[in-house]
Amino acid sequence: MDERARSLLKTLVELYIADGQPVGSRTLSRASGLELSPATIRNVMSDLEELGLIASPHTSSGRIPTARGYRVFVDTMLTARPFDVDVAVAREQLQPDQPQRVIAHAAQLLSQLSSFVGVVTAPKKASVFRHIEFLRLGERRVLLILVAPDGDVQNRVIVTAHDHSQAELIEATNFVNTHYAGLTLDAVRERLQHEVEALRGEIATLMQAAVQMGGEAMADSEPVVVSGERNLLAVQDFSHDMGSLRRLFDLFEQKTQLMRLLDVSTRAEGVRIFIGGESGVVPFEELSVVSAPYEVDGRVVGTLGVIGPTRMPYDRMIQIVDITSRLVTNALSAPR
Repeated sequence: MDERARSLLKTLVELYIADGQPVGSRTLSRASGLELSPATIRNVMSDLEELGLIASPHTSSGRIPTARGYRVFVDTMLTARPFDVDVAVAREQLQPDQPQRVIAHAAQLLSQLSSFVGVVTAPKKASVFRHIEFLRLGERRVLLILVAPDGDVQNRVIVTAHDHSQAELIEATNFVNTHYAGLTLDAVRERLQHEVEALRGEIATLMQAAVQMGGEAMADSEPVVVSGERNLLAVQDFSHDMGSLRRLFDLFEQKTQLMRLLDVSTRAEGVRIFIGGESGVVPFEELSVVSAPYEVDGRVVGTLGVIGPTRMPYDRMIQIVDITSRLVTNALSAPR
């Protein structure tokens, strides 16, 4: 493309992102600032269409960008505009009290700032506990509190065969934390097979229940947190196509494809943009994903991003994702 064609493509994409209406030659002539006749602009638009960068909807003589056109725009024409994010307020939402809460709040923050869907993959959990505590809730009911090395807390209720006094539960808590803290649940399970006969009955029973419940807690932890799916109902590009909306909600419900897509982003540095079906993982021509990895203590442990229509303000989404990635990294790396 020559500079004239590049300028017109940039203007067309910006106009379409702004109002969602196909762009005609007269509108493009006025907005481009180029002193070109509508006929000349129609010729250039015809060339851009032949290159697969724009297309003409059946209902209009105007043109809209294709996924390929968006890609050229994002890679070579995008100019960042100042975007007012109150970083202090955003940081307040990501208090480093519990990692799982940081992840959930990050997904909500991405959704709020973008008005689209926020997604965050949770760090892969090592099945190690830093501290275990048993609390009596009532007859034969015990609350198991499992604290992971990163400060994440899991609670489970254990129904025991026999009633235990709080004194017995304190003794079991102290014994477990003295002899087993810092081990993986698999290592604890293996040691129990050899040591169960040497342990006092109530301690052995509670330990076996703790290992089972701890394993279930790790398995139940949400691998992908999604927030703001309902925002897509208000997106003009989807609102008239219930088939597309149904497929999108299935995607968010199953999360397997999201995991694969975000896993690709984990292996990259900085912000990545997938437009339409580019990723080969999420085959939706109507969707774009802007994502970035986040770290804990200098090591990449997960990915976060915004999912929305291909007609999204990419400059703004890049800034939202980049800022949130840095805030999550800081929150999860903060000393606890």
